[in-house]
Amino acid sequence: MALLVHEASLEEYSERSSFRVSGEDKGTWSCDEPRLRSGLQLPPALLLLLLFSVLGPGAGGLFLTDYSTCSPRKLSPFRSFASTELFHFHVPEDTFLAVWNLIIFKEQGGTFGDHCPDQSVTVYFRSGAPPVINPLHTHFPGDTAVPGVFSLTLSWTLPNRTSGIFNVSSPLPGDWFLAAHLPQAHGHISVKGLQDECQYLLQPQLIVRRLLDVAVLVPGRPSEQTLSAHNRSALYKVFVPSFTYRVSAQLVCVGSRGVLACPLTLRLRPKAPPLHNSSSVSCGGASVCQLELALPPWGHWVYVRVEIPSRGPGRTIRFQLCVRLQECPQPSLSRVLVPGAAMNMPQSLGNQPLPPEPPSLGASAEGPGATSPPEHCWPVRPTLRNELDTFSVHFYIFFGPSVALPPERPAVFALRLLPVLDSGGVLSLELQLNVSSLLQENVTVFGCLTHEVPLSLGDAAVTCSKESLAGFLLSVSATSRVARLRIPFPQTGTWFLTLRSLCGVGPRYVRCRNATAEVRLRTFLSPCVDDCGPYGQCKLLRTHNYLYAACECKAGWRGWGCTDSADALTYGFQLLSTLLLCLSNLMFLPPVVLAIRSRYVLEAAVYTFTMFFSTFYHACDQPGIVVFCIMDYDVLQFCDFLGSLMSVWVTVIAMARLQPVVKQVLYLLGAMLLSMALQLDRHGLWNLLGPSLFALGILATAWYAASAAGTATHPRGAAGFSTCVQAALLQAVLSYSMHLWRLETTTSTFTAFGICSLLAVWASCCPHELRLTTGSHLEPGPGAVVTSCASMSRRSWALWAQEGPLSAASVPAERDFGPGPWGT
Repeated sequence: MALLVHEASLEEYSERSSFRVSGEDKGTWSCDEPRLRSGLQLPPALLLLLLFSVLGPGAGGLFLTDYSTCSPRKLSPFRSFASTELFHFHVPEDTFLAVWNLIIFKEQGGTFGDHCPDQSVTVYFRSGAPPVINPLHTHFPGDTAVPGVFSLTLSWTLPNRTSGIFNVSSPLPGDWFLAAHLPQAHGHISVKGLQDECQYLLQPQLIVRRLLDVAVLVPGRPSEQTLSAHNRSALYKVFVPSFTYRVSAQLVCVGSRGVLACPLTLRLRPKAPPLHNSSSVSCGGASVCQLELALPPWGHWVYVRVEIPSRGPGRTIRFQLCVRLQECPQPSLSRVLVPGAAMNMPQSLGNQPLPPEPPSLGASAEGPGATSPPEHCWPVRPTLRNELDTFSVHFYIFFGPSVALPPERPAVFALRLLPVLDSGGVLSLELQLNVSSLLQENVTVFGCLTHEVPLSLGDAAVTCSKESLAGFLLSVSATSRVARLRIPFPQTGTWFLTLRSLCGVGPRYVRCRNATAEVRLRTFLSPCVDDCGPYGQCKLLRTHNYLYAACECKAGWRGWGCTDSADALTYGFQLLSTLLLCLSNLMFLPPVVLAIRSRYVLEAAVYTFTMFFSTFYHACDQPGIVVFCIMDYDVLQFCDFLGSLMSVWVTVIAMARLQPVVKQVLYLLGAMLLSMALQLDRHGLWNLLGPSLFALGILATAWYAASAAGTATHPRGAAGFSTCVQAALLQAVLSYSMHLWRLETTTSTFTAFGICSLLAVWASCCPHELRLTTGSHLEPGPGAVVTSCASMSRRSWALWAQEGPLSAASVPAERDFGPGPWGT
């Protein structure tokens, strides 16, 4: 949506504070698409902006209001950055106000979740790249730079929805990113399928107000302007090309004399319109005032604002405004074509250092009579960009990777990160000093990495910051030969690396005399920090058309690179849990032996299949480093889940004493339907309860039909039936106990499996004599619990702990109820 309004004043918008309203709008279109549906009611934030724009004081210029929104997305509890929801917006140039309207609502079962508990939502904002967040206060990997972010925590004002406002006056243009999440889950496991899940959804909306037709100043050419009583401010901009090291603005009042000859205030700010705390100068009684901005970012606009103070005179003021750019002198052609040390080639190539560079032929930008370039004017060496894969980019330097640093000048390199494409990875930088090139001198090589403009290192106090520009400082010496720097989610654009060698001991250094240091430079872009290490997995994530990468840690490790071991599982615990989960599948051996003795060969084959794949699935599905996979993880999981469900299915069907043809059809039909159900939802509750209840229905129907016809009785009479009921009740009590236990923590899964394994061993050791006499059959005893416990894989037991009691036992503990072909 675009709205064109005549504005009178921008002054009051620079100090507006955040406030909260409740919203009703739910859009479903994607981000970065300004549009407005016909008949759609505007959200309260937009209505407030329109109200201020129409009723507020005038502005002296045309402005445009744009409205964009993202579709609602489900929020998740924070585990790592991979569990956050990321939103991408674009703020255009000349924007003086950006307002994010954050609409949060609950849903449960397709309706508003009025009964869902209130959970606070934290939203982070950052310009240029996704925010680097650390809500759990974990440790970052070494040599990692953490950029700052804005954050906002929202609480609930209504039972099923709330909203919040986050506004930024004069925001930086370009990409803006929002990351949101729920609080960390404290080990609570919900039962999937028993009730509708509470969902918390966030829909951010962006309203921007940008000026139209901002006057562009021509460098070096004075421009006459006026400010009237009703138009107390004026905004201008000038473009800053590359190799500009200073911008100066000069204001001259025309036709004014006295103490308040020039009651104007001059403000400068790069990239965005100036704020109240930007660089400024008050002219006052002086008819001429000047303001300078050192090291402006290359390739961007610098904004100049001239305004009358609130207590200034209510008259028209005429003035002249002139902006000058001081650029570095261009080197002569002969110097550009000279190879060797001028290009910082390594000494190993046999290059001799050049004599000091003669004064430039052109006049220096510092003023007339200057014979040497300023300290920030040095040749910038480009780098070769080699893209290997997504977020896998290597930057190579010509005549590298070693760089020779003569004592009289630094070396400057440019690293170009593509917009949007490169901001979702990690920018890594590594310096390694060649000690053999120092010639017995105490040399320290400093590196300064800055964004959008290079910063020179002084000869005395070494710092990587100046005025509003701050960078990252590295150093290598004979005692510390390697230095590394990692920047997660770097801002796009051009990064400049300045290398310089100095002698002496800090904090005061001096210029070296004859020593030319040689360093090895390695710069690359990777998806994650050190590929998340051995206890993490680097995941490539996508939100609409934006790609980014993040670590997902395991085995209790946390942090941005999975390097925080505060809650990590020890190696001994990992090994013990793996052995328990794998060796517990040996409890399948007694059911297999019993099934073969009872001539249930098909059922024994199913139990053997489940035992094999469950064992190796446990060995592969481990959170730590004790992992062994014989095939793809997804194949092992599918076979384990299918074998567990088929063990229950064939056991109950075998106990129903059906005709062989009907039994074989049910076996085959169950295998196909269970395979389909596992492909649809592998972790669904009804994948286990549905087949179990259906098979129990068939069993009960067959028993009732046989009893009503008088052709068979319950196995061994009331005693056999009582034994079967006792086994079922025993498993029901165990399942109910574990269902209550699972509320404590997710790690109780290992304990649950261990208890069930002990129960299976106890049941298999119970004295129970199998007697096959005329008219008698194999009784179901406590050993029926063996297969149902042993058939659960580790993942199945996690679901079992979530989903509550299971159904009847799964061991073929009975033979047909009536006379069979083996009976006499």
